[in-house]
Formats: sequence, structure tokens, C-alpha cells
Amino acid sequence: MRSIWKGAVSFGLVSIAVKLYSATEDHDIRFHQVHVTDGGRVKYKRVCSVDGEEVEYADIAKGYELPDGQLVVLTDEDLDQLPLGTTHEIEVLQFVDQEQIDPIHFEKTYYLEPDGVATRPYVLLRTALENAGQVAITKIAIRQRESLAALRVRDGVLVLHTMRWPDEIRRPGFGFLDEEVPVKAAELAMAESLISTMAGDFDPSAFTDDYREAMQQLLEAKQSGGEVQQAPDAADDGGGAVVDLMSALRRSVERAGGSAPAAGADDDSSDDADEAAPAKTTARKAPAKKATTAARKAPAKKAPAKEAAAGKADDEPAKPAKRASRARKTA
Repeated sequence: MRSIWKGAVSFGLVSIAVKLYSATEDHDIRFHQVHVTDGGRVKYKRVCSVDGEEVEYADIAKGYELPDGQLVVLTDEDLDQLPLGTTHEIEVLQFVDQEQIDPIHFEKTYYLEPDGVATRPYVLLRTALENAGQVAITKIAIRQRESLAALRVRDGVLVLHTMRWPDEIRRPGFGFLDEEVPVKAAELAMAESLISTMAGDFDPSAFTDDYREAMQQLLEAKQSGGEVQQAPDAADDGGGAVVDLMSALRRSVERAGGSAPAAGADDDSSDDADEAAPAKTTARKAPAKKATTAARKAPAKKAPAKEAAAGKADDEPAKPAKRASRARKTA
């Protein structure tokens, strides 16, 4: 595993250097969107909805639309000036019983590893939490987003659960909650008897993802039946091709001599392409014009602005639930 965050747990006057790791990973079978006639990968361009021109990622900023329709544009400089004291610190605010935290607040889960010589204070906090039987309520900022978090012990490791703020929890406004719905005593007794019969100890390994297994069997059957084809090479459009943003960023890191993070390190890393790679806001008119010129010369037809802007991600999970589209970059 690769750490996605480094900082320190602030526990009174004790500072514990730690590394943060994603505690979960996605095992969904993922697909590419392809052209059904030739198997070619379907790609999307970022196009301005006003002038219809293709926009380079460096020229994309964050915009917030006000209730009256006016737009506020935020630059990287604006965001850097915001106070975010928990950027490199996990501040312990108080200790509570875990039963007091409704699981609806939990969002994502991370492991904490002691960094450097911090093993001793790390074990001290871990042991104190175990003996007290409580969890620590903390604050942490990841990718310019500050969250509440619960810090607890699991299998000898400190585990951090980021939590949603109270105003992010929706209240169910269902009509039947205001109604007097009668429940017969005999029916209630039968339901309670059924619950008692089916009760047992939770063992997650006893449950399987039937849909994923069926999808895997379908793919293996098509492969063994010869229903496969060679993936076609993408046509060269003279420099105007659209490539996957993550692939472009990975090549850029490797070209600069760095080490690119392993795939799926944090798709939390979710968490969003806009958050993972904040847009540069300095205007670069010349490069934008070059990219537009190259795109016009390309043989491929130009996608309508509205369709291109609302394009889906190239990679989708096999599960019914659709995921948010990932950003694509113009090469």
C-alpha cells in the first residue's frame, strides 16, 4: 500500500507522526466504453458551452453559481488563502463511546501507521483507547476538504473513519411517520420469532458478490468460446487526441523522475478529478488556440458542446449503480 497523506495526530501535548492509507479497495469488474462496430475506445473532449471551443485543463477553474444566476470563479490563489489548519494534523477534540456514533455518519475508512520514531506514542494512544473502550473524535483535511473523523482501534491498528457533518445527513420526510399504523400482537410475535431464528454472529466471509461472480463467468465463457477480438489501435489525429487524464498525469510524473502512485490507491481519491488535480487558473490563450486548431484539423467529427461536456467516464463499474464521470484530458 502507498500512503496518501502524512501528518501527525495531536493528542494533548503529544504529537504522533503518522501515514494514512486507504483501508478499502474496489473489486468491481470495470469496462471501457467502445464503439460496437469496431471496438474503438470512446473518448470525450472538454468543450466550453458558450463558444463551443475545446478547453485545456490548465484553463479550467472552479465556478460557483449563486441563487440569482451570477457566477463566482475561484482561482488556486483564492483556495490557498483559505484557513485549513488541519491540513497536516489530526486534532483530537474529545473521546466518546462508539455506540453514540450513528453509522450513517461514517464515510471512508483509513489505516494509520506510525511514521519514523513515532511508534511508542502511537502504541500509547492505541493502548489507552483500548483500555478506555472509547473512540477519539478528530478533525482532518484531505484534498482541501475538512471532515470530522472517528479514531478507533482495530486489530492493533488505529483506524480513522471520516464522517459527514450533521447538515449533510438528510432527514427522512416520509408521510407514514406521522400516521398511526396498527401492528397486531400475533404478527409482531411471529416477526420477532423469525428474527430470533435467523440470528447469528456476523461473518463477512460467509457472503458473496453473486453479480460479480456471474459477470466473471460470462467473461470467461465468451473468452473460451472465442468471442474476443484484438483491441484496435487508436487513430492518430495529429495531436488533437483526447487521452485519459490519469494516464497523462502518470506519464508526467514518470517523465519528471517521480514515482507514480499505484492504481486504485485512493479512489476516494475519489475522490474526484477536480480535487485530485486542482485546475490552474492562469490564462494561457496561446496553448488553448493550438489545441483548438489541432482538434479542427483532426478527421474525427467534433462532438456537440452539450454532449461532450456531459460525457460519461471511460471506465464504468459492472454493477448497476452508475458512477460519476472521470475527467478526461486533451493531449
